[in-house]
Amino acid sequence: MVKIRLKRMGAKKRPFYRLVVADSRSPRDGRFIELLGFYDPLPNPAKVQIDAEKVREWIGKGARPSDAARALLVEQGILAKLPRAYKPAPEPTVSAPAASGASEMPGASDEVEAAEDARAQPAPVPEDLPASEADDDARAAEVATPAPEESAP
Repeated sequence: MVKIRLKRMGAKKRPFYRLVVADSRSPRDGRFIELLGFYDPLPNPAKVQIDAEKVREWIGKGARPSDAARALLVEQGILAKLPRAYKPAPEPTVSAPAASGASEMPGASDEVEAAEDARAQPAPVPEDLPASEADDDARAAEVATPAPEESAP
């Protein structure tokens, strides 16, 4: 696989990076296929020079940018920012009421108790179903455990 990544150069504590296209198996500072630009983080603001046309050409051929290279390319406007993966918000935890008995919000404990009662009650059965179908629905909701098989002698 071909990667677009940063190659570290420069002296000790004076880093300077080249943006290169390299085989993923080659070492970080080793052999590369093509030079795409450079990044110097020391001056304020940092100096960046990247050939956008070459980057798009290599990405079109299937090259994958590393995380650091992608961040640099997004900052320069060459690549679009990746959308974050959707993570559902964790359910709020219900804390026990304060020992003093006074809650911060009036009626908050009533809402919590009503929500807990609603979860504990079974789902209502529609009235238009015959009794036999309602029983079938109730049985289907239960988890059936398979009977152990008898071994043949």
